[in-house]
Amino acid sequence: MKNPATGPKLILASRSPRRRDLLAQAGIEFSVIPSSFDENTVKLCAPDVYVRQLAESKAGDISEQYPASWVIGADTIVFIDGTILGKPDSKSEARTMLKNLSGKTHQVLTGYCVCCQRIDAFFSDAVKTDVRFKRLTEKEIDWYINSGEPFGKAGAYAIQGIGAFLVKRIDGSYTNVVGLPVCEVIELLINEKIIELTP
Repeated sequence: MKNPATGPKLILASRSPRRRDLLAQAGIEFSVIPSSFDENTVKLCAPDVYVRQLAESKAGDISEQYPASWVIGADTIVFIDGTILGKPDSKSEARTMLKNLSGKTHQVLTGYCVCCQRIDAFFSDAVKTDVRFKRLTEKEIDWYINSGEPFGKAGAYAIQGIGAFLVKRIDGSYTNVVGLPVCEVIELLINEKIIELTP
């Protein structure tokens, strides 16, 4: 185990394999140390504020343990008709979410936070993408639910998986819908010299 006083240079404070893969595809070296922060302690509020608070709390949790490291925290939600959709706990809940999204445009918001406690550096923001679903039949919904993919996914779908067939179009960042706005996060890491571009 690495010394918490020094630790890895860059930590992803998430257990999401999608966020891990997005950062890895960008060629960034990092360690994964998931946060154990209890999301239920954050009160519901405006969706962009809510996801930022979640991301900040997760990053802050790991940053306290590794104060010399740069830590990335993130959280993603689906927002439609004034309601925040989290991850479904049952087939029934997944079906309700998918029916609600069918034929409509919803917003996917990802809050992200990059911080380093030792130098008192803290950056956070939220990115929004509009996603339009096709009109789904009952048979399509049942088939997708039975694939098992909706579980563990905000809004009960994964755009990078089988769920791609649900999406008619998007307006905004694709990687944001997957779980991390890569363009914005990498730009921040470069601008703050957390990572360097080398030939």
